[in-house]
Parts: sequence; C-alpha cells; structure tokens
Amino acid sequence: MEFLAEHQLYIVMIIVLGIWLGLYVYLFRLDGRISKLEKESRHES
Repeated sequence: MEFLAEHQLYIVMIIVLGIWLGLYVYLFRLDGRISKLEKESRHES
C-alpha cells in the first residue's frame, strides 16, 4: 500500500492515458467503418 500512497499522481496519469488511448482506438475503428459504408453507398448509387 505504500507504493499506492507515494505514487498516486502516476497511477492517475496511467489511468487517464489508458482512457485516452481507448478513445483513440475506438474513434479510429469507427472512422474505418464509416469510410467503408461510404464507399459501399457510392457504388450502389
């Protein structure tokens, strides 16, 4: 428990970084799906 008490800031920074990375990956994949749907809709029209 001493480690947690002494390094609270680093733990918070790691958690926040993980959240930002997760959002980045999610948005990157979402962009790929939207691009794919846009290409398919252009070919159908």
